[in-house]
Amino acid sequence: MELEGKVQVFTGDGRGKTSAALGTALRASGYGLKCFIVFFMKGPHKYGEYASLKKLGIDFQAFGRPNFLSPEDISPEDLNLSEQALKAARNAMESGKYDVIILDELNTATSWEIVDIGEVLKLIDNKPKGVELVLTGRYAPDRIIEKADYVAELKNIRHPFDLGLSARKGIDF
Repeated sequence: MELEGKVQVFTGDGRGKTSAALGTALRASGYGLKCFIVFFMKGPHKYGEYASLKKLGIDFQAFGRPNFLSPEDISPEDLNLSEQALKAARNAMESGKYDVIILDELNTATSWEIVDIGEVLKLIDNKPKGVELVLTGRYAPDRIIEKADYVAELKNIRHPFDLGLSARKGIDF
């Protein structure tokens, strides 16, 4: 199935950016499109989505430390892992093997300057015509938004975290 690939951005402070992107992969995979997902700032811990992706045969790689990352604790290791993630994204795009490529949390990594925005813009500019590129994460920079064909901003209205409740396994992670 030949696809005219677009660039999608899921951003905002609300829940559901990764879920929306994974929904895109689920739908695409159901139609026989080959998907690849790069998880920026999310290490190879036990996330439920990783197990599901394996069951569905969707290729992915995760690059991040085992603990939650914040802008205050960025280390040289984080910069190195993000460069590896960006390289994996480039390789997937250049391989000609994938119809849909999702770069999860890339917007956040770019905003926090863990990933160079110039490199991301080059990636978008060099996207093959038949590849759908999906970028997720808070704080999507204006320069990325300007290049996107679809932009959805998820807004937080109410969330259990606001009441001090913890994330629930299988629902929130």
